[in-house]
Amino acid sequence: MLIALVSDIHSNLEALKAVWREVRRADAVLCMGDLVGYGASPNEVVEFVRKQMEKRTFLCVRGNHDNAIAFGAEWGFNPHARQAVRWHQRVMTSENLEFLRRLPVRQLFTDDAGRSYLLIHGSPRAPLDEYLFPWLPEGEFRAVLSYVKQDDLLVGHTHVPMLKIIDGRRIINPGGVGQPRDGDWRAAYALINTEEETSDNLEFHRVEYDVDDAARKILEAGLPRFLAERLYEGY
Repeated sequence: MLIALVSDIHSNLEALKAVWREVRRADAVLCMGDLVGYGASPNEVVEFVRKQMEKRTFLCVRGNHDNAIAFGAEWGFNPHARQAVRWHQRVMTSENLEFLRRLPVRQLFTDDAGRSYLLIHGSPRAPLDEYLFPWLPEGEFRAVLSYVKQDDLLVGHTHVPMLKIIDGRRIINPGGVGQPRDGDWRAAYALINTEEETSDNLEFHRVEYDVDDAARKILEAGLPRFLAERLYEGY
């Protein structure tokens, strides 16, 4: 079984399409949230995901930007993010906003080998808000796993690829599709192949996309220039 892991698409249709060309053969797609926010193609991204959910196993949880746009919960956002949230609320269709409202905060998945996964955007302790950065001490990751019954924990939110293995259990972040923040501008995703040994069956990938077009759309929408420029820097 081939499982694609994606997260933090952030209304970047160009990045999503580039990743999709690489993962469309997957048997299941697991998304750790933030379909929208920051970028200029929120309706197109949500409608793409909705269409795929009708065709295949495609699980997605609600991220903090999904939540902010769907429910107006923008407290704690910086000015650029807040401006993007309000723009999204104006331009998104009522059907797509309702789709975001219905996304669960947690999802469970079990692969064909019997390994179980918990999907969540931030962490089990604060599903929408806590950042699990790779440089945190091991004790933090052990504490987080104490909240999880499943074999593996799949997260997003940081936009930074990560693999932590603790006593045979994994915490995996595939990185950001639409707004990477690890210094590499290319869209990030990961693949799990259950035919391989568990410790070796995860691969991280990057793919180039039309970043010029994505940035141009942000500027034409009147969103902050910073949101366009950061796409080139991977930050």
